[in-house]
Amino acid sequence: MADVATPEEINRFWLDEVGEKGWYTRSDALDETVRHRFQPTWERAADLAPGWAATPQGMLAGLILTDQFPRNMFREDARAFATDPLARTLARNAVDSGLHLHIAPPARQFVYLPFEHSEDLADQQRAVALFAEFLPGENLRHAELHRDTIAKFGRFPWRNAALGRVPTPAEIRVMQAGGYGALVSGQLSLADL
Repeated sequence: MADVATPEEINRFWLDEVGEKGWYTRSDALDETVRHRFQPTWERAADLAPGWAATPQGMLAGLILTDQFPRNMFREDARAFATDPLARTLARNAVDSGLHLHIAPPARQFVYLPFEHSEDLADQQRAVALFAEFLPGENLRHAELHRDTIAKFGRFPWRNAALGRVPTPAEIRVMQAGGYGALVSGQLSLADL
């Protein structure tokens, strides 16, 4: 069996090796590195992450493992979202217990992202509220765009292909215009759909 990474190894890799500049930049090389180094750990996330969650650094590693890493390991694949429910449970526990306040920005965003990645409007509202209170600025802008997308469509159109969902005509227009990137750049407005 492949080695299982420790919370310290996960945090050191994501926060220090990859760092802010690499967190949201699409890179095949990074995706391959995450797969190679952390897929065996991700496959055991349901057993590992809850036990790590008693400490701030363990909780952060569990969230990175269950929410961020699958998005790198499995782009354009339904497995990218497979551990989202576990990530949301970890995030809820972290926020409800106040543990999230022991994670300094910018890493704290990884506690709130499971809510932003949810296709449930209540989770989206929670993401916006958390970012507004604790990490305003660009993070809040993205949380609002995600919330508005869920309010408009009830789901993220850019997940449809990976999840085998049939897109609506408005969702097709969003994707043809450039998907989430078009919303971020202002080339597309949800109000126009």
